[in-house]
Amino acid sequence: MIDYKLYIPGPVNVSKETYQAMSSPVMGHRSPDFVELYQKCQPSLQKLFETKDPVFLATSSAWGVMEGAIRNLCQKKVLCCMCGAFSDKWLNVAKRAGKNADPLQVEWGQNIDPAELKSCLETGEYDLVTLVHNETSCGMMNPLKEIMSVLREFPDVISVIDTVSSFSVVSIPKDDWGIDVILTGSQKALAMPPGLALFSVSERAFQRAEQVAGRGYYFDFLEFRSNHTKGMTPSTPVIPLIHALNYTLKKIMDEGVPNRHKRHDHLNQLVHQWVKSKGFELLPKPEFASKSLTCVRNNLNIDVGGFVKTLREEKKISIDGGYGKIKGKTFRISNMGDETVDSINHLISNMDEVLSSFLPA
Repeated sequence: MIDYKLYIPGPVNVSKETYQAMSSPVMGHRSPDFVELYQKCQPSLQKLFETKDPVFLATSSAWGVMEGAIRNLCQKKVLCCMCGAFSDKWLNVAKRAGKNADPLQVEWGQNIDPAELKSCLETGEYDLVTLVHNETSCGMMNPLKEIMSVLREFPDVISVIDTVSSFSVVSIPKDDWGIDVILTGSQKALAMPPGLALFSVSERAFQRAEQVAGRGYYFDFLEFRSNHTKGMTPSTPVIPLIHALNYTLKKIMDEGVPNRHKRHDHLNQLVHQWVKSKGFELLPKPEFASKSLTCVRNNLNIDVGGFVKTLREEKKISIDGGYGKIKGKTFRISNMGDETVDSINHLISNMDEVLSSFLPA
């Protein structure tokens, strides 16, 4: 039985009320009841995605839609913007999908440079670009507005943007910025259990998909569009999570989307202030630091594993001890989802108590 509170970068804590919403009776997924539930979610989803396009629901992790986007949209070659563990994975996924693909690689924690992206696209080799907006592994948020300004100069290049850990944390105006595919998952800032992917597709991307063979079925964008017009999904959906989504969307609208963004920013700054006060540093440059989590550089050379273990065992608090090749060299703290000033201050006070025994004498 889990008896600790999660401050890891996902999955995040799920409220009792959200679990309660999931206990709503299951209905037939081709029934009028499901159509009503599906359609009830759409206006709020479109408001959050800042789009007039439909928002689709897929029963999978976000990676299902990521791979599906490559299969649906690439005819020539994919340019994978790589700046951390999850964005780095795109290249492998693209090649496993049988597509030609190249990396635009920077060091973990550094942002993708719009000028460098432009230089790559000027070669004319690419018709698809993948980008992780908020690289969870290193707590870095790419300058998406500036990147989309570059992509608008190349009308034959389709954009696929992973917003898994930034969606509903900051404003991401899909239509205004010209994003073709924007995707996210249920287990991060939406504060739901894993298992539901959400995505929206531009008309331009649909036109590309119509020309691409080998899209498969489960993540065929055209199947999603066809079923959406009937208020349904192509395959059996995870109905309990859609009940939870309906509850979560109402809660977000009651809070107000701008207020939600401000709350995440404020909580993020509380953690950043703690980092600075203890003599730690952020891994990314401050101007590119994530708003949903904090990746702390272990410049004080503490025993990160011991710090994380003690927090969990003695304080019943779980933070992350670093991901992949920067494990132990960093640690990560989430402020996304339903966190409040009180809950973040609770985390900080407990970290203070534990950290003192790990700092150099």
